[in-house]
Amino acid sequence: MRKKNSLLGLLTLLPRLFRLGRKHPVLLLVIFGLGLGGYGYEVKIARPALLYQGAPQALDAKNIDTWFRILRNHGFILGYSDLRGNPLWVEYALSPETNTPPLKRPSRFETDWRGINRVSHDSYQKSGYDRGHMAPNYAISHLYGREGQADSFLMTNITPQKPKLNQQLWQRLEEMEIKYFAKNHGKIWVITGPVFSGTVERLSSDWTVEIPDAFYKIYITEAAPGNTPLTLGFLIPQTVNGKEPLEQFVTSIDHIEAQTGLDFFAQLDDRTEAALEAAVKPQSWDLQAINK
Repeated sequence: MRKKNSLLGLLTLLPRLFRLGRKHPVLLLVIFGLGLGGYGYEVKIARPALLYQGAPQALDAKNIDTWFRILRNHGFILGYSDLRGNPLWVEYALSPETNTPPLKRPSRFETDWRGINRVSHDSYQKSGYDRGHMAPNYAISHLYGREGQADSFLMTNITPQKPKLNQQLWQRLEEMEIKYFAKNHGKIWVITGPVFSGTVERLSSDWTVEIPDAFYKIYITEAAPGNTPLTLGFLIPQTVNGKEPLEQFVTSIDHIEAQTGLDFFAQLDDRTEAALEAAVKPQSWDLQAINK
């Protein structure tokens, strides 16, 4: 509600600024300069702080299925597709868990005022699909507080997941990433999102929301200068029974890029990027021991 009221206030303010600018053009130039400064801060400072080696890029700029708008939130950032009613990628950083008291889980998800298609909590009602977090409630609320938790419950962070995936295997992976991956490796970066392939299928309860066929997660450590980061990739279909071992779904980042049409870590030098994205080395993450 706070963000919606801010938007209404801005729409009310614009005509007043136009009238003021006609009377005082110098003042209008000052306001315009401040606006450019705000945009520069967003693009050059605020967004890069939430990204590791740049934002994901579409491999084919002409493919509208991979078009997205970047939305910055408290503690995470995402690329949202209004065409698909899904975030195509969500990125956040994890550090070792602290003894922060847990926050009460909100009872409802909120429509994001920035979303053109106005997906709501009720859009998933009786659809047979869960509202699946991409930036997870538990980790975001522990590391980024109540404001981060509230942003994680915006519908632009949500995608349709079958219950056995969302409530079992995906939940297990979300728990492992903060309790074990971050604990063992220090600060790590996570990129996650849906994968679409084959025939387009949409929610019966809201045609603006497309149903993914699978989901991916990419982990990369923030290595010290001169050291090579460690990476780990998962590609998990909607059809899981929820009890499978996680190592069954390990894959390369190259394979995830081929499935999503997105290019990750574009700012890495080409040689390092090629080596990291081709590698499949789950041993460094001790998956078998963690699974037990």
